[in-house]
Amino acid sequence: QAVVSTFQSNGAVQASIVVAGAYKGAAAFVSIRGSSAKVRNLRRDARCTVLTVTDGWHSYGVVEGMAQLFDASNTDSDQLRVLLRAVYNACGGREHPNWEEYDQVMRQQKAVAVLVHPERIYGLLR
Repeated sequence: QAVVSTFQSNGAVQASIVVAGAYKGAAAFVSIRGSSAKVRNLRRDARCTVLTVTDGWHSYGVVEGMAQLFDASNTDSDQLRVLLRAVYNACGGREHPNWEEYDQVMRQQKAVAVLVHPERIYGLLR
């Protein structure tokens, strides 16, 4: 689990809980609803922060960077399907039990794959 912080149009920070993972050198997550506030915020201002915390709240890691969004408007449908599956695996560490169903839900909900390219990484590991 992670907390993604984005910027609202009035400059205030908005925090959202997501399932995140590492994918090809970036922090990655899928916004299942393409119309979510975090996606709207990232389309306007790509700066964001991804915070992950261990179960016991003893260690944490932060990635600050620019988000790159992939959806049906800017990515070929087959490439998007492959990317959404890859990000799912990166975030969950396991295969989905029914990829066809997953693909259908992602299309219906206009899911967006988000990669945050690190500009700064910091944290505390104990």
